[in-house]
Amino acid sequence: MDVFGYMEDYEFEQLAFFQDKGTGLKAIVAIHNTVLGPALGGSRFWNYTHEDLAIEDALRLARGMTYKSALAGLPLGGGKAVILGDAAQLRKDPVRREAFWRAFGRFIDGLSGRYITAEDVGTSTQDMVFVNMETDHVVGLPGRSGDPSPYTARGVFKSILGSLLHVYGSDSVAGKTVAVQGVGNVGYYLCKYLHDAGAKLIVSDISQERIDKVVAEFDATVVAPDDIYGVECDVYAPCALGAVVNDDTIDQFKCKIICGGANNVLKDAAIHAKALQERGIVYAVDYLANAGGVINVSFEAKGAYNEEAALREIDRIYWRMNEILNIAKETGKLTYEVADQMAEQRIEAIRSIKSILK
Repeated sequence: MDVFGYMEDYEFEQLAFFQDKGTGLKAIVAIHNTVLGPALGGSRFWNYTHEDLAIEDALRLARGMTYKSALAGLPLGGGKAVILGDAAQLRKDPVRREAFWRAFGRFIDGLSGRYITAEDVGTSTQDMVFVNMETDHVVGLPGRSGDPSPYTARGVFKSILGSLLHVYGSDSVAGKTVAVQGVGNVGYYLCKYLHDAGAKLIVSDISQERIDKVVAEFDATVVAPDDIYGVECDVYAPCALGAVVNDDTIDQFKCKIICGGANNVLKDAAIHAKALQERGIVYAVDYLANAGGVINVSFEAKGAYNEEAALREIDRIYWRMNEILNIAKETGKLTYEVADQMAEQRIEAIRSIKSILK
């Protein structure tokens, strides 16, 4: 991978590598843009098969966070941390676990507030408690904004409702079939929202324990992970890892809407967004759909967490998503193009005032 070429093409500010031999920590922090404020993004812990994949993931996710915060109207930029290794194994060793995360916290503190971290795939609020022992540049802590997953799921649910209004003229999910790919933290809470609103659920996950839980609680129908793409449904909701809309899956979809909690759902935005549009499938831009979590923790980052205010902001995703879909339909643009333009316009507007002396 041509790292500097990629960073130049997409205007990244910084890529930092951290390692601690004693704990086995290997981490990468990508900071994409800090025009609107400090870069905020979670710490993803994943068993990458090659470090180039970890670098690429960090860069793509950080850029997505810039657009997510910009479109959500937050005074934050975009960043992301990825940690290479086996999160499950680390959790089995409590002594090493504390040292590992405190080492990570010291590295984050060395970035002097340019990057604020939080929970993400493979990490937990307890991990962030250890990080907080070494730095204040962490959010999503117990007793404050906490686990972002329920708030991310709420934003996805509101996005589904806004998408339904656009497609069907009604935002009722009652009687509609939603296929949820991945029923981990965000997927589980999304299933709860959908079930409580009367939706029929089809689910898949690589974890039998997770599957058993949503079947027992939400009367969900289960399909194999490779079969979820082709099920008959109104909404396909990807809530696992990204790039699930790709050359291999694009012809399988039998849905009206794609809207979920995963990041970077499209393998190649230009190619696969166009392919969905040609098939009459509405793509609800993922970095708006899953912005509920970052909106919630942003209130903690401001220093005074207020859940009621955070929920009001999350619920506005409904109208913003509907607005983007309507503009795309009226102009013939792809939905991600509309969303990107909105985000970029806000960044450039704020960039223009940065020369004013404070």
